[in-house]
Amino acid sequence: MTRVPMTKAGAEKLRSELEHLKTVARRKVVNAIAEARAHGDLKENAEYHAAKEQQGFIEGRIAEIEHKLGNAHIVDIHSLDVGDKVVFGATVDLFNTETEDEVTYQIVGDDEADLKEGKISVSSPLARAIIGKSVGDEVVAKTPGGEVIYEIIEVRYL
Repeated sequence: MTRVPMTKAGAEKLRSELEHLKTVARRKVVNAIAEARAHGDLKENAEYHAAKEQQGFIEGRIAEIEHKLGNAHIVDIHSLDVGDKVVFGATVDLFNTETEDEVTYQIVGDDEADLKEGKISVSSPLARAIIGKSVGDEVVAKTPGGEVIYEIIEVRYL
């Protein structure tokens, strides 16, 4: 069984969603099904079919989250002591040598990645290029748009 890296914060977010699905969402959909059943003929009852579909989605998502958490290798980034080296969980400030733009990304697990929040997947081309490097190193990231050269400005473990 392959263990998938995940930050402690990412695992907590999934646990919170799982708790909500099990305690709140399940109860609501069961009540919706019971209410729709009370309306009579189930063959032509759109509310019943919609509620059953929602129930299937909820149960599928519960199983998915439980599987992800079961296969997760949860990394507490606060316990890491690797100096200025880039590893999983690090927040990295990068300088694009061509455009002279500065960007900040945190390297997280595949399920946690969200570019809008500045979180990139550990399996992304940029993350693969900077992992193992240190402050001051220049790296070449092979992206779908071509090669991009970055300089690592700062590495933090937040």
